Amino acid sequence: MTTLREKVDLDAVNERLEELGKLRSLSALNEKVVLLRLSGQLDEAFVVANEAVRQARFSGDREQALGARIRRAQVQQYQGKYAAALQELSLCVEEAQTHEWGSLEATATLSRGKVHFEMKEFEPALVDFKAAVFLMERLGASIDQLESSLVAVAVTESFLTA
Repeated sequence: MTTLREKVDLDAVNERLEELGKLRSLSALNEKVVLLRLSGQLDEAFVVANEAVRQARFSGDREQALGARIRRAQVQQYQGKYAAALQELSLCVEEAQTHEWGSLEATATLSRGKVHFEMKEFEPALVDFKAAVFLMERLGASIDQLESSLVAVAVTESFLTA
């Protein structure tokens, strides 16, 4: 099965989770969500993601809250809750567009494309991947930053032409 999921060093992930320990700052919670998701600890990742969303909302920083919502939707994707992830990511894309938060729009669009890809919906996935590349280029992303999105475009195109 072809996947666009990140490969990780589980020892390094677990070591970093241990370092973060019981820290409850928003940045620590956000990092924990990502690490827990990547290490497959999805139930715990979802609990921490919800906590991060709540904390970000209480802070009043809508941009931070949007980032937390995107990370929570990425957990839902990994849990196989594709409909919920798509709905949340679509709302996140719209909100990012409204506020002209280009980086968050690119991240949400790329994430939504990955959900479509896992659902074998290759045409909407390709649309999202190309949009994410365009947004990243407009923001001045380096080729290293663009690489995973460009790979996603190429892999998805290969499924559509097969």
